[in-house]
Amino acid sequence: MSDNIMNAPHGMNLVVECNDGSAVIGRFDESNGFEVVMHDVDLWESDQGSAEERENWVRSTATYGVAVKERDHRFSARLVERWRPLGDIEKLS
Repeated sequence: MSDNIMNAPHGMNLVVECNDGSAVIGRFDESNGFEVVMHDVDLWESDQGSAEERENWVRSTATYGVAVKERDHRFSARLVERWRPLGDIEKLS
């Protein structure tokens, strides 16, 4: 979705792709427009690989579940490029 992250449903597992190449997958809590708060997250750092590798990681997570790396994670809302519900992601076959 390209909707504002502030409109994301509370408690839903989301894939948040950031404009620096990183991504966060986890349960959305809230955003005040400046900061995003998520829980039980897995992280993709921008230096981990290509956009194609990141998308494969997203699909793998949608298939097998979130490998929780952090219980509580906060990051700048200005980094959000787009967000998608994890349940809408195509699973690996």
